[in-house]
Amino acid sequence: MSKIKVKQLKSAIKRTQTQKRTLEALGLRKIGQVVEHDATPNILGMINKVKHLVSTEEA
Repeated sequence: MSKIKVKQLKSAIKRTQTQKRTLEALGLRKIGQVVEHDATPNILGMINKVKHLVSTEEA
């Protein structure tokens, strides 16, 4: 399974509750924080929901 690094670039302030919960589910709490996940369909779907708030790269 390939790994993917997710970095939060923008704030969750003034975002919908579902977007805030998606960021928390990904393990992101602060701007600039980087987390690493397996590139499963579930994780990729969550990243797609908040793609305007995060950046991704292959690990």
